[in-house]
Amino acid sequence: MRRIRRYAVPPWMVEQATERRLAGDWRGACAAANIDVTFDLAEIANEHGDAVATALEDDLRNFAPDLLRWHLPRLDRGRTTIVPDQVMVLGKPGGAADAPYLYLQTPRWMVHGPQRLRLHVGPVDQQDTYLETDWAYCAFWRDIVQDWSSSRHLWDVRHSDDLRERCGGDKARAPFFHGDGTPRGAQELPTADPGRADPASLTEWVTLLHERGEVEAAFAAAGIDLDAAPLELDPYYGVNRVDPLDVLARMPLALTRVEAEIRRLAASVGTGRFWLPYRQYAAILFETDGSDAGLRVRVVKFETGTEPADIVLPEACWRRLPDLDLLRDGYPPERLHPLVHEALFPSRAVPGVPAADPELPKPTRIRCRGEWHEASFRDGVLHIPHSAEEQQREDAMRVFGGAIAGCFAARHAWTSGTGRLPKALRDQRRDLFARAQHGDLPGVLRLLDAGVDPRVRDGRQRTLLHMLHLLDPGVDPRVPSPRKGELTHRLRHLDHDGLLGRLLAAGLDIDARDEDQRTPLFSAICGDGSVALVHALLTAGARIDLTGEIQGEAVSLYRLIVMLDRYDLGFIKDRIEREYPELTEEQ
Repeated sequence: MRRIRRYAVPPWMVEQATERRLAGDWRGACAAANIDVTFDLAEIANEHGDAVATALEDDLRNFAPDLLRWHLPRLDRGRTTIVPDQVMVLGKPGGAADAPYLYLQTPRWMVHGPQRLRLHVGPVDQQDTYLETDWAYCAFWRDIVQDWSSSRHLWDVRHSDDLRERCGGDKARAPFFHGDGTPRGAQELPTADPGRADPASLTEWVTLLHERGEVEAAFAAAGIDLDAAPLELDPYYGVNRVDPLDVLARMPLALTRVEAEIRRLAASVGTGRFWLPYRQYAAILFETDGSDAGLRVRVVKFETGTEPADIVLPEACWRRLPDLDLLRDGYPPERLHPLVHEALFPSRAVPGVPAADPELPKPTRIRCRGEWHEASFRDGVLHIPHSAEEQQREDAMRVFGGAIAGCFAARHAWTSGTGRLPKALRDQRRDLFARAQHGDLPGVLRLLDAGVDPRVRDGRQRTLLHMLHLLDPGVDPRVPSPRKGELTHRLRHLDHDGLLGRLLAAGLDIDARDEDQRTPLFSAICGDGSVALVHALLTAGARIDLTGEIQGEAVSLYRLIVMLDRYDLGFIKDRIEREYPELTEEQ
């Protein structure tokens, strides 16, 4: 979780988005936060009327896109990427029944794809959901609509101060912390139910019960009616029963807040029944009816097409604030988003944005020949304390199949992606690739300027050339032309005079293959890279006759373009038809 916050919203993004928002440039703030705006206010006014356009513009002036990105749900199990294929409904400007929604779309279908987001205005339909993979506590479902219309504190600066209360705190402090941000010691935490007059202490008590595995006691203390009866299933599913206590014990539930959040959302959407997909055969149902009825939770049978309720309960309504879990684990408050820091710890000075991010890599100690050697990056090379003759001898030994170890093995692992890297170098590699994953081009350039070897490969054999589409500011053909103009100046960092040329000059192969046999060009097309980036790769000599693998099947560029409906890349199809007609026969 620490890496999620560190990489997902780099300090420069917060700084630039805030500066533009305060200057009244909401569109520029979105551009700084890598959010593509797909609408024009004048067109909204023509289609929906001036009242809707005025209300929308008012929301957008107070929209903090960097704060929204900070709060977006992330994939678990060590990954830092945003959950793909989610629709986050932010509101209905004007409030009329026929008014359009303001909503955000998370990245399309690719778990490791570009982290660009898209902001839309229009209708939103509750789409069918389907299971993709397992989370640590739940299931990963695609095409989920999450309604954040009652959770404005996650994206609207007019409500960001509500975060402390909405995470279970009170006017004085956030749970597990004093008002100045210092942690409460174990002796200061409650050892019995403190009652509802002290919300922060009650949140601490219920959370501690839940973390100790006392699920029923935690629900009871929060005033939630839990049906703990096991759910019996047909053996067809390979599971005879589902134990609700086991399911709920592994979910990071905000038990003292979930009922209030559901009531807020119910007032907005008009229903008191919400569900949460768990597996392809089970779901969690949340029900509250009327002002006198409490919240009831139970696990029910589920099959696609027979959802137990109309609306999925948004993660923002049921999950503990991840920032509190991070802080309890030792995450420094100064690394929080400034608006989050200010909301959680109002009596603690909010630090400025760090001037130097990321931190530059430090020398690494490597066990070599029974001694500890110090290796460091300088001028784009990992320097090791061995003579040129020693290095030539070890390189020759490796070429002829001999074993290498120590400094030589570490340097080879860095540039090949195979073998074991020392922990410090492994962390430095993870930092570099994670920044590329989240579009942190300034962070990547700072590391390269500091001397980091750009010939690095990650554990999936990808080079930095394979990551260019993730750093691409993205001139999406679906985005109106004003957005393209805003981003033209950033594209220069990816062309021959920028990062691409720099990597090629360092000796990277324009047609290098990763573990899926994909070239940088294949990755750019598959990852929704812009036409400008594709042209730059072709100009650099990228081949168009090489295949890559998708789910173990070899796929040509021609077929890939057809599969992804990349109509904007028809010029590559035309070239393949002329130069490699045999690659079109599979169509």
